[in-house]
Amino acid sequence: MTARFDVLAIGNAIVDVLAHADDRFLEENGIRKGAMTLIDEAGAAALYDKMPPGVEVSGGSAANTAVGVASLGGKAAYIGKVRDDVLGSVFVHDIRAAGVAFDMEPAKEGPTTARCLILVTPDAQRSMNTYLGACVGLTPADIDAGLVTAAEVTYLEGYLYDPPDAKKAFHKAASIAKAAGRKVALTLSDPFCVDRYRTEFQELVADHVDILFANEAEIKSLYRTQTFEGAMTIVRDKCELAVLTRSEKGSLIVNAAGTHKIAARTLGPVVDTTGAGDLYAAGFLFGLTNRRDLRTCGELGSLAAAEIISHFGPRPETPLRQLMARDAF
Repeated sequence: MTARFDVLAIGNAIVDVLAHADDRFLEENGIRKGAMTLIDEAGAAALYDKMPPGVEVSGGSAANTAVGVASLGGKAAYIGKVRDDVLGSVFVHDIRAAGVAFDMEPAKEGPTTARCLILVTPDAQRSMNTYLGACVGLTPADIDAGLVTAAEVTYLEGYLYDPPDAKKAFHKAASIAKAAGRKVALTLSDPFCVDRYRTEFQELVADHVDILFANEAEIKSLYRTQTFEGAMTIVRDKCELAVLTRSEKGSLIVNAAGTHKIAARTLGPVVDTTGAGDLYAAGFLFGLTNRRDLRTCGELGSLAAAEIISHFGPRPETPLRQLMARDAF
């Protein structure tokens, strides 16, 4: 059956608040540099009051990936939960304006729309402090079976794998996709997520996931190895395809047939690494669903990530299809 969408992304619908800060600010506020930390609503309010002036940008890992696919000219859809509040309206407007199909009705009660308070230090590292809010309200009932079967790849965000109902929604989407002969992709999202659910993630990768996205820290944590090479050897036999990113060292695409090493790219000074992994996944999945070879998929991922790290925020400022055409992909 012909797919109506290249990628359906499922994840936490979040509005990012980004601000510049120095290492001293992180230390004074007990913020783990370069990591994602979950905070409650009171903690979010307190940190927001202390933050330097910032900008609000719709985000959320899987949502960023969906927007990246659309920016490349692909067909993307999204499932995520927001509340009928100001930030919820911002999120809905932004993702639809980016060309992503998003038809979920906002919740009319319960926690407010999620927000992620991101501190970007001078070395372009981002430290994320996330209040999940309405995200935790995602349930299996929110998974539209018709939408899942209409997508060539269902892309699941590791950050989502926490509340019991969200876990069930996660598994429901994967089961529907597999039953329909579609591909399931998973991003591990953060070592924090892996540390909490290592055994469950190992089982997911082995039993349900066709395409795994992970960075160096995440894949080493998943398999408890001291070296990247050791983790790479293990994952090769665990899923059809593993896409492993290593920041300035580039990325490796690993499957049973071999390994493709892809160079990192830049389009100028590195300003903010927020969303780099999300957009790499967008470029890779766009290439894969448009029948490009694996090396080209990786190069598209590197190009999309290069655009994102060249400016503030996790969504493309230059349409990625323009960059793709410029580089004759």
